[in-house]
Amino acid sequence: MSAEKRWVLKEQGEPAKVARLATALEIPPVLANLLVQRGIETEEEAWQFFNPKLENLHDPFLMKDMRKAVERVDLALSRGESIMVYGDYDVDGTTAVALVYSFLRRLGHKALMFYIPDRYTEGYGVSYKAIDHAQRKGVGVIITLDCGIKATEKVAYAKERGIDMIICDHHLPGEKIPEAVAVLDPKRADCPYPFKELSGCGVGFKMLQGYCLYKGLPFSEVECLLDLVVVSIASDIVPLVGENRILAYYGLKRLNEKPGKGLQSIIKICGLEKHAITIDDIVFKIGPRINAAGRMEVDAEGENAAPSGGHSAVYLMVARDEEVATEYGAFIDRSNQDRKNIDRSVTQEAHDFIEHHPQMKELKSTVIYNPQWMKGIVGIVASRLIETYYRPTVVLTMSNGFVTGSARSVPGFDLYQAVESCADLLENFGGHMYAAGMTMKPENVEMFTKRFNDYVEEHIDPEMLIPQVDIDSELLFSDITPHFRATLARFQPFGPGNTAPVFVTRNVSNRGDARLVGAEREHLKMDLIQGQKPNTVIPAIAFQQPKLYEYVRTGRSIDVCYSVVENHYRGAVFAQLRIKDIKKSNPTAAKD
Repeated sequence: MSAEKRWVLKEQGEPAKVARLATALEIPPVLANLLVQRGIETEEEAWQFFNPKLENLHDPFLMKDMRKAVERVDLALSRGESIMVYGDYDVDGTTAVALVYSFLRRLGHKALMFYIPDRYTEGYGVSYKAIDHAQRKGVGVIITLDCGIKATEKVAYAKERGIDMIICDHHLPGEKIPEAVAVLDPKRADCPYPFKELSGCGVGFKMLQGYCLYKGLPFSEVECLLDLVVVSIASDIVPLVGENRILAYYGLKRLNEKPGKGLQSIIKICGLEKHAITIDDIVFKIGPRINAAGRMEVDAEGENAAPSGGHSAVYLMVARDEEVATEYGAFIDRSNQDRKNIDRSVTQEAHDFIEHHPQMKELKSTVIYNPQWMKGIVGIVASRLIETYYRPTVVLTMSNGFVTGSARSVPGFDLYQAVESCADLLENFGGHMYAAGMTMKPENVEMFTKRFNDYVEEHIDPEMLIPQVDIDSELLFSDITPHFRATLARFQPFGPGNTAPVFVTRNVSNRGDARLVGAEREHLKMDLIQGQKPNTVIPAIAFQQPKLYEYVRTGRSIDVCYSVVENHYRGAVFAQLRIKDIKKSNPTAAKD
């Protein structure tokens, strides 16, 4: 099990800048400090941050190849050419496909189809099988979303068959850009687009925005699809800054006020229709259900098979009929339940294996292989194992004659470099600093395990193996006023690059009402007080933290780090602390 967490206080904002902002904006200094920590130092920058505006979205024609893309789409529409909208099987890919498909359908285009590759038989990215299918169906243009930037050979293969391709991707390109009709990717070295961190669905949105400008169509034609864009932004964990912040802000507004029928059915299933949906709700409730469809293995085959896998997620999100949306929503929810059951079972098997092999627990990384595990859930299992053992983790299984797997990292350690150091043992691999995937021959598993473990042993800083809580600043409970909460709410939506702030308050206590809640009494719920003032009593919950229950309920002094959230109960709205970690107070520390 992992060691006690390290609490690290972030560097504080320059006092003069903080004071100037606090005065100019009439906000508490602790929140002005948050702005400065986030690189917002002037009143004008703060105003733009607190008031996202759609008119501040960048001109889509700043993106390399945008004009070529919209002209080719327009030509296809005017000719009545058949268009295939193609995307990856995860949330970003399926929302992107639903976005572009819905838009083109609303324009009245009839010769339209979508395609999601099967995770198990086709794998990630553009597949030859899809191109062959497109040729049989007489498709003239394939629009790829959230994939295609490295599909050089597939683009050439499609071209030989008389099919043009438009690529919309957000991943890093390889050495060569595919020779497609247009390649939209802000991460292209030759692309001057000012914002580089769009999701795959976000790049698709920019193409549609560009098309509207090109044809003189009102922005409302694409604005109504922003609920799909925010689901992709939240689920793909892209930075919630710049253009993504604007898209997410208005996407959440749409998701809360007038979502599409498909997303509405998922919102109901998740029990979210009665309160304001947040980024966290998408990440933990909506996104996993959409993802589950593409994770589960599919038995159906053939041209007339029922929609399944990632296709069912798109059918859900493009549904215009409430009954159809409800049907697909229920199917996807069952897929998610199946996924959770398998995920729970495999995670337990992995835990049992590690616990029965003590030598594995002594290592600084985990590589675990079982050919029976389902390919679609190994990434989730890797993340679960990190929650317990807190070290870089690779989970491997067998698929189509090859060993395939997913890797996850801990903050600060470059996992991609560790995997890349074993490149000669791999058939292919990809990913980034904190997540990667790989494929290898079965005979290479033993050597990969040794080499990966050796690399981590040599390169990881021991401190990276201790969970860390990053704290924005110190706070007194008496500072958490209605004005403070109202101002804090304006920092939303929270996400990477603009995380929910974490505060620390020292020497607080409980007056004996602490209790364990949850099915397995795994969560600690309590009221906390600082000093003797009644207005400093604040309800708090510490998820998965029962260990200090007996200590806390005796009223002894503790330090807590937490986020401030709003809790809705019977029409009332009140502040609640979502506890990140608890420590016994230092008895020599100054009291409030």
